[in-house]
Amino acid sequence: MHVIDLAEIVELQRNLVVRWHQQDVDNSYDGLLGIVCRQMGYNFLLWHEEDIARSPDVSDARIAQVKRAIDRYNQQRNDWIEKIDDWITDRLAELHIMSAGATPQNTETLGSTIDRLSILALRIFHLEEQRDRADASADHRQNVSRKLAIALEQLADLSRAAQELADDLFHGRKRHKTYRALKMYNDPALNPYLYQAQKAVA
Repeated sequence: MHVIDLAEIVELQRNLVVRWHQQDVDNSYDGLLGIVCRQMGYNFLLWHEEDIARSPDVSDARIAQVKRAIDRYNQQRNDWIEKIDDWITDRLAELHIMSAGATPQNTETLGSTIDRLSILALRIFHLEEQRDRADASADHRQNVSRKLAIALEQLADLSRAAQELADDLFHGRKRHKTYRALKMYNDPALNPYLYQAQKAVA
């Protein structure tokens, strides 16, 4: 039995993408799944703001609004990756699982991997949408089908690797640590343009 079941997370992400294209982003989950759902919500919102930003017929004023939304959602997305990792830290502590300093450590955390899985869920949904367009040409469908096959293979590979990492963490074979994104662009004390603008106003 897995402490973290990646198949359950992948299924949740897939279902959320479908549901949120039919209704507003919501979250009725508790515990880790609630955190995963919240984190994915920001990726969902971010994805669709990015679509608007690339539209050639959008006004400059609208692009400015979209850019601010993208920055906000990206910050929240990263904040909730860290919350996934913090949940893992707390659960490891509750189970008294401690890894020695010499224990191998992955280049990215499980929270970051779950974030990548959520992006793949979005990509797969939209590729399927493009493949099934009524007005799409045969060439378009063939091209999209090739990309979809790659995305599905990536999902299978990444979810398998993520499950291996989760199991390794909870058996003490891998060392877990939450890394902070330390985003600077939204911080008025760290973004030179923002703090210099404040000085000019003062």
